[in-house]
Amino acid sequence: MILFLFIYMLIIFAVIEIFVILFRLTGLKVEVSRFQVISMMTGTGFTTGESELILGHPIRRKLATFLILFGAFSLAVIISSISQFLSEGLRAKEILICAAAVMVLLGVLKMESVRRVMAKFFNRQMKQTIELADLPIRDVFLNNKEDLLLHLYIYEDSALVNQTFHEAIKDYEELDLVLLFIQRGDIKIRKNLYDTKLHEGDQLLIYGVKEVIFSILHEDISIMKENQKNFEQSKII
Repeated sequence: MILFLFIYMLIIFAVIEIFVILFRLTGLKVEVSRFQVISMMTGTGFTTGESELILGHPIRRKLATFLILFGAFSLAVIISSISQFLSEGLRAKEILICAAAVMVLLGVLKMESVRRVMAKFFNRQMKQTIELADLPIRDVFLNNKEDLLLHLYIYEDSALVNQTFHEAIKDYEELDLVLLFIQRGDIKIRKNLYDTKLHEGDQLLIYGVKEVIFSILHEDISIMKENQKNFEQSKII
């Protein structure tokens, strides 16, 4: 009985590591991958905000579907196997073969050459079958570490209030940043963005190089963070 439980846990561990590797090959961070894999297998915690990184990615959704089904069926298998063990005895040979196969698969996926091939395959599948609009924001905009997509809220004491983007940021055309749109209430402004006078309450979506954005807009970002911090504290009180 103890041997069966040990082998079963070994198989579960190997499956977790296999899918952590597969999710990493799609661009997901290892710590996020491991938590989400365990969440999907156990059916707990998958409703966290990080799950959007999986739900918004077509290949990750397919991997997640298998994991959720595996988690549900594996519980049924262990209950059935324990019952069989209590009535007939444990078939160690079949279980050992299954465990060995899973461990071999894990070993193969840990090989650098295999991971490179799998990563290329996933990327090719994305390019062949997925429309750009179906991809998550991270995969479209944030391909490099220096990329940043900033959702900037404009407050009363912001330096941008009552100025246009053009007036506030000189020579913006030569900088590595782009103003994508201005959200004003329910209205999304897409025309004449750089010459539109900004108001308190506006929300800007800005894309560019992280270092440039923080250098140019550091004051407005600090004001936004301070106001949001004060708001959160007031909610707690």
